[in-house]
Amino acid sequence: MAVFVTRRIPAEGLRLLSQASGCRVQQWDSDEPVPRAELLAGVAGTRGLLCLLSDRIDREVLDAAGPGLKVISTLSVGFDHLALDEIKKRGIRVGYTPDVLTDATAELSVALLLSACRRLPEAAEQVKSGGWTTWKPLWMCGYGLSDSTVGIIGLGRIGQAVARRLKPFGVSKFLYTGNSPKPESAAEFGAEFVPLTRLAEESDFVVVTCALTPATQGLCNKDFFGRMKKTSVFVNTSRGAVVNQEDLYEALAQGRIAAAGLDVTTPEPLPTDHPLLSLRNCVILPHIGSATYATRSTMAVLAAKNLLAGLRGEPMPHELQL
Repeated sequence: MAVFVTRRIPAEGLRLLSQASGCRVQQWDSDEPVPRAELLAGVAGTRGLLCLLSDRIDREVLDAAGPGLKVISTLSVGFDHLALDEIKKRGIRVGYTPDVLTDATAELSVALLLSACRRLPEAAEQVKSGGWTTWKPLWMCGYGLSDSTVGIIGLGRIGQAVARRLKPFGVSKFLYTGNSPKPESAAEFGAEFVPLTRLAEESDFVVVTCALTPATQGLCNKDFFGRMKKTSVFVNTSRGAVVNQEDLYEALAQGRIAAAGLDVTTPEPLPTDHPLLSLRNCVILPHIGSATYATRSTMAVLAAKNLLAGLRGEPMPHELQL
């Protein structure tokens, strides 16, 4: 069974594949994305494909793979990089890696929120540049979580994990929005299900943890930011395309909102001359939500197990139902 792995992955996952009986592994052995031509050549004649979120698996790739491709395993929770209609049409099974990165991403969301609201990168830069001259009552002041209202867009696994971590900071109220109310999940935090407009208007902090779908693409736009308080902080650790970045830039540059923290952007990587990078009140990270050694290793193992189970015609640990 020929398998193509599109990137260098943690050793534990690759070892599972390499040691599997009857499995012949070919890998793009680099930390950098596989070039399109190499991807098309690599998938030719394979039965299994292990890919990443940054690999666009479309009709061209599926055609290049041929009719023998039976399983795609993505080392990610998201699957918007997969042409699911085409994949379903060809009867290909898909595995993904939910749950295992929930805690790591939630921790990063809180760290990003605190970095933005307390101006940590800006303050650290002042130490290095000599801007720190003495203690000043109003210098480097930001916003605290105590007695605040936090709005969460998408109260799924990660959204709940974020709320669970923020609650001990003294947050007085949680609001959330999404496809439908989740009373059982919301009960733990006393969270109230509200329309998106009300969440924007009442939240001191907005954290985006929803999936990218046609309904959520560009959800956070000029109207949304216009409804937020001028003292509000916006954080996105979901997908870059949930946010209209031009509208976010205008809101930050014109002081319509206080600050933003982004772990995801459009495109990725963000060009170094992008306007958002010129703003002091915008903290941008390079999509490192799941970047702990333990989490990435667990993701690789799960992706390998999904792939092997699919190749053997067995139930996958986590299969996407198409």
